[in-house]
Amino acid sequence: MPITITPITESDISGAIACIQQAFTDDPYNNWVFDRKTFSPARNSISLRIRCKWGMRNALFHVAKDTADPDKKVLGVAMWMPPKSMGEGQSWDEWTQGWLLWSRQVGMNAWWGRGGLNVKRYYVWKQRQAAAQAEIWDDPNGYYFCNIVTVLPSEQGKGIGKMLFQEVTAMADADGKKCYLESSRDEPNTKIYEKLGFRKVKEMECNDDGEMIKLYCMVRDPRGTAKSNT
Repeated sequence: MPITITPITESDISGAIACIQQAFTDDPYNNWVFDRKTFSPARNSISLRIRCKWGMRNALFHVAKDTADPDKKVLGVAMWMPPKSMGEGQSWDEWTQGWLLWSRQVGMNAWWGRGGLNVKRYYVWKQRQAAAQAEIWDDPNGYYFCNIVTVLPSEQGKGIGKMLFQEVTAMADADGKKCYLESSRDEPNTKIYEKLGFRKVKEMECNDDGEMIKLYCMVRDPRGTAKSNT
């Protein structure tokens, strides 16, 4: 099965959405922030499509596919935010893209509602995430931030996730910059990420009146480059 990692295209978006939804069905964070009784897959698909289109322009967004598959099914997805130097301001283009993303989400919510999203918990997470990153992100050169990486359950254990990671960690190594991620599972995920060079630096607790989840913050130092500061 010859796997290739390529930047996502418009034709990949439906497959990427299917991959994300299948892989995150039993995800602890997903099940905490969404009410499964009122969860709307249709609304979630629209939200993910908006995110995917934004990510095509603003992120390092890749998909994994089997080149021998005539249907070119998406087997895995990864989206990373590129590093920003400490103190670097937001460009006009970044502000515009952020506004467009926000406005499209507002329009979606007006038409589709929240689709089971627990808004209170979402903002608990955002606050805890901001606090954790403010504490951890002390490198002035910035961090490659892994926003999402996932592989279809039927394709896991075949090295696809590793290939998706290496597409960007190789960039980070060449740039001499660190990587950062937040895992919603301790076991087995953090052990897998440790093999890719990440180390656990913080456990982030998100608590909604006793209903709590933990996210595991991990950092990867650049390897084998003259630019490395470590």
